[in-house]
Amino acid sequence: MATATLERPETRTGAPCCAPSAASATVTEPEAEEYAAWFKALADPTRIRILNLLARSEEPLCVCDIVDRFPLGQPAISHHLKILRDVRFVHSERRGTFMYYRVNRACLGEFPEAARRLLNA
Repeated sequence: MATATLERPETRTGAPCCAPSAASATVTEPEAEEYAAWFKALADPTRIRILNLLARSEEPLCVCDIVDRFPLGQPAISHHLKILRDVRFVHSERRGTFMYYRVNRACLGEFPEAARRLLNA
């Protein structure tokens, strides 16, 4: 009795692939870089909690009010806020000597679409 074997496609190095793939990437390189920055910014539990705090607040919060809710000092909280600001998850504005932060709802609204595009769902 003859046995049939399935040939696996090879990678560029000549090694067999795990499974054949008929799909190709639909996310462009610039989009991939932006999405990676978003996920990197969210890869810290403190930043997720800060973002959640800001999303639940109707008014911008002073950095001192944010610091009061975390067991970290002002420099650490400011560092986390800078990372969130750099990827446009939050907006900041100076009022006198204090910085106020609010969530960027437009950017956060794009996040679920980015996840759908990544997963091609």
